[in-house]
Amino acid sequence: MSAFLMPSLGADMEAGTLIEQLVPTGGEVHRGDIIAVVETQKGAIEIEVFQDGRLEGWLVGVGQKVPVGTPLAMIRAAGEPEAPQPQDPAPEPPAPEVPPPAEPGPPSTEPEVPPPDIPSPEQPYPELRRPRASPAARRLAARRGIDLSRLAPRRDGTIRLADVDAAAGAPPAPDMRQAIAAAMARSKREIPHYYLSHQLDVTAVLDFVAQRNADRPPEARLVPAALYLRAMARALDKYPEFAGHYIGGRFRPAGGAHIGLAINLRGRGLVAPAIFDVDRSDIDAVMAAVRDLVQRARAGRFRARELSDATITLTSLGERGVDGLFGIIYPPQVAIVGIGTPAPRPCVVAGQVVARTMATLTLAADHRVSDGHRGALFLRAIDTHLQQPEAL
Repeated sequence: MSAFLMPSLGADMEAGTLIEQLVPTGGEVHRGDIIAVVETQKGAIEIEVFQDGRLEGWLVGVGQKVPVGTPLAMIRAAGEPEAPQPQDPAPEPPAPEVPPPAEPGPPSTEPEVPPPDIPSPEQPYPELRRPRASPAARRLAARRGIDLSRLAPRRDGTIRLADVDAAAGAPPAPDMRQAIAAAMARSKREIPHYYLSHQLDVTAVLDFVAQRNADRPPEARLVPAALYLRAMARALDKYPEFAGHYIGGRFRPAGGAHIGLAINLRGRGLVAPAIFDVDRSDIDAVMAAVRDLVQRARAGRFRARELSDATITLTSLGERGVDGLFGIIYPPQVAIVGIGTPAPRPCVVAGQVVARTMATLTLAADHRVSDGHRGALFLRAIDTHLQQPEAL
């Protein structure tokens, strides 16, 4: 038997509120299942379970706020024997004898009234049909006057709190910016940052993207960020000290390239959920993951691992016309890469001055884990991979 704990969803989280229990007591759970929704400063977060088994019981009620690490439920692992059952109680004394029923009297002369015409569960009244929705989703919909029947359910046929939030256009929790500020203040206070920048020629990247997108519909097109992510993942193979977590006074290297992608929530804050296993995915798979993540992030639908397991972050303000940016490391990560706006610049190529599309590539890294020499090599490795986008 193991405890399912309130997870830590980032350095800025101290507590969370359980707002949905998606699996009943006694229900089967499988690794990767969403079994609860927790509200934090970032909004409603879907919490996954990481084992197969049976949920034996909830320990925290809906609406209760508890610190990180508090047991929320108990889960009996698959194959684990059940707790011993209590012994049968002593037999009850025999019940007193009941006299036989009286002889039936003469039949009633009143006409028999037929029972009311009540539809069976298979054929309910149309006006009584209700979409399947979690209690928290129903309460929020009632407060905001949202008709649940107009919302599209998820694949399992249910509507959840985040779906109602998205339909209402609700911003994340009002203290998101305070939470971001607290995490960044902690980062600058505790992490000895160093900064590097490098001029990156992205002409080959943009040409490759344009060529691949020429015959694709809009929903299948690439964006340069997919190539940046792949180039970072390739560079991390040789320079793994830039991906991992610094916890308890030591560095814990990552088991894969789980790269956080900074996403602007359209004026409502900033999040950097992870795209997992970028090192094991091709360009199209990475692009599909980026598209899915951006859509869910802007609808307020995150998963716990996406907020807690990123091992390095990529951030860009390129669409804002910024030449370069120097990020602040998000603890417990140890590095963040930034890319500025691509723009034409004069460059010397083979002794000739030509126009090339350039962008400023930057690195902020933790001096407890790496140094400027290794950081420079890491940036150059990203650059090298981006000059051969067809190999990514």
